[in-house]
Amino acid sequence: MGYLRTMTEDQTLTLEDGRTLGFAEYGDPTGTPIFLFHGFPGTRHVGKVGHDDAERLGVRVICPERPGFGLSDLQADRRISDWPADVVALADSMGIERFGVVGISGGGPYAAACARFLSERLSRTAIVCGVGPFDAPGATFGMSRQNRIIFGLSRRIPGVVGKLMASTMNRARRDPDKMIARMKRSLPEVDQVVLDRPDAIAMIMGGNEPWSAEAIGLESSLFVRPWGFELSDIRSEVHLFQGDLDKNVPPTMGRYQVAQIPDCVAHFYPDEGHLSLVVNRGEEILSLFV
Repeated sequence: MGYLRTMTEDQTLTLEDGRTLGFAEYGDPTGTPIFLFHGFPGTRHVGKVGHDDAERLGVRVICPERPGFGLSDLQADRRISDWPADVVALADSMGIERFGVVGISGGGPYAAACARFLSERLSRTAIVCGVGPFDAPGATFGMSRQNRIIFGLSRRIPGVVGKLMASTMNRARRDPDKMIARMKRSLPEVDQVVLDRPDAIAMIMGGNEPWSAEAIGLESSLFVRPWGFELSDIRSEVHLFQGDLDKNVPPTMGRYQVAQIPDCVAHFYPDEGHLSLVVNRGEEILSLFV
């Protein structure tokens, strides 16, 4: 399959088609394995927030980066339904037969794809404040104006969206306090509090690799197009976690996914937002896999 190269959190796998897949590991290296999929945009550093909980619970958290993010090479013309093949390649390279998957925010559709196509390999699936299909009725009701604009433009000019977002994120690394202050203005109070945590900021900012405009533009367009499978075709158990105060991924998206996935266990929290759900309920989510 290729080779593994380890540099603390910076690990890579060379795939059969020659692409590099970047990933990091957190938690207990001998524990129950789960693959944690980062948000949008995001990187392998998403696991920083849950490291202590995972270590205490005996969970091994493996965070692969989607094509074009962090250490992973770009994959032109990819689809959301292509992602399970990369996950299997990484699992096989590690000698892992059965594993869980967790998709956070923009990682939600990728967790759903694994639930659809890898049911025989999965111990369990969790979608945490996960993006839902944009063609669902009222999909963006309750979503922040900023996100509605981003995904609206992604239907027509994803390349422009990618350039704008990558430029903003790359500048933010030079002055993170300015970006955090701007983010707080569009978030509920429960999420503003999370942005005072250094580990949460590290999760949002990612590593040192420059953000790729092409990767961001492509991924933003994938969310608003057909995903390559139907949620109703998922035949494995899925747990969905959703905060009622979420403005990034509104509860309408969570309720639609619960209604469409045949075996879906819903966890809705009236006092949680987007970031707060990940931070405050991390131990509860990881406990599903123990």
